[in-house]
Amino acid sequence: MLKRFLADRLQKSMAQYPSVALLGARQVGKTTLAKTIAKHQNTIYLDLEAPEDLLKLSDPGSYLSGHGDKLVILDEIQRAPDLFGVLRGIIDKNRERGRKAGQFLLLGSASMDLLRQSSESLAGRISYIEMSGLNVLETGHNRDALLNLWFRGGFPDSYLADDDALAMDWQENLIRTYLERDVPQMGFRVPANRLRRLWTMLAHNQGETANCSKLGGNLEIDGKTVSHYIDILVDLLLVRRLEPWHNNVKKRLIKSPRFYIRDTGILHRLLGIDDYESLLSNPVLGKSWEGFAVENIHSVLPRRAETYYYRTAAGAEIDLVINFSSAETWAVEIKHGVAPKLGKHFSSTCEDVGATHKYVVYGGDDEFPVGDGVTMISLPRIMEKLRSKG
Repeated sequence: MLKRFLADRLQKSMAQYPSVALLGARQVGKTTLAKTIAKHQNTIYLDLEAPEDLLKLSDPGSYLSGHGDKLVILDEIQRAPDLFGVLRGIIDKNRERGRKAGQFLLLGSASMDLLRQSSESLAGRISYIEMSGLNVLETGHNRDALLNLWFRGGFPDSYLADDDALAMDWQENLIRTYLERDVPQMGFRVPANRLRRLWTMLAHNQGETANCSKLGGNLEIDGKTVSHYIDILVDLLLVRRLEPWHNNVKKRLIKSPRFYIRDTGILHRLLGIDDYESLLSNPVLGKSWEGFAVENIHSVLPRRAETYYYRTAAGAEIDLVINFSSAETWAVEIKHGVAPKLGKHFSSTCEDVGATHKYVVYGGDDEFPVGDGVTMISLPRIMEKLRSKG
């Protein structure tokens, strides 16, 4: 079964916590995974976008208490934030009766907004798990599958489309759904065409810092509004904000976050790249691969791992710094192609962040040392190493 790694993590959390929130972008497969896990349990499934299911929750305390012996799956939970207080009361009552875990599975298509709504009501009673799209370990290690996933992105319906044109049509429909329906339903008053222009600007600057004032000038809005719009895309799990390495070093550091369009299928659709051959000649090629690698790596990271990027004002950089503990830090540079050139100062730059492991993820299939403790490694191989740590 796809997502076995995530399914195991989800089941462990459900065995420990009374409620678990599975967060991921729309259409990424949360509902399918939740129903697959729950098919051997006594389960109630409610879609909070369905009027008939919302009607059942007219008196949520009575309805949910009447199903106290079941696992209750609440889909699109961010649509009904008032439920969090009700869930807390039911969880506490069930705890008094001896039931401590596996009561509620909450599915959400927003990240930070959902965390803010639930953190106070369900503190100590909930575990959060993020679900990405398909990754290279799930679609197979052969090169054709990897390249197909890279171009079409990790949404199952896009990846499994009959051809690239249909995949890009699906991506276009997804983009419009977010802009014209989901963003307004979340309560954000943002003109759809303006948000799409900003989203496209971020795509052109994939993996770079964002100058909100400059972007605002192009959009005829102020920098604070641009920052707010970017926050919306981050909260909807469509854009990743990668913070800079912040430990003290005796060098001037870039201190602004980098931004990545999280799904490369969306990235390519926003940029009007219609097929893989067109991607190969596009200036975004290297940054597209970098973002693809960053997302795939995040999909298998242990839950307590922290990620950053590192760049000095002089230009020395590390694409991804993964901190596991005070005793273990990985420095990961990401290069497109099968024979990439490594900067001569990479090893010394790794010392700035206290790296215990130094990797260069490249476009080939092997793993081999290249001197100074640096290992050249394929994307699937480094993901296997990371997954074994989780």
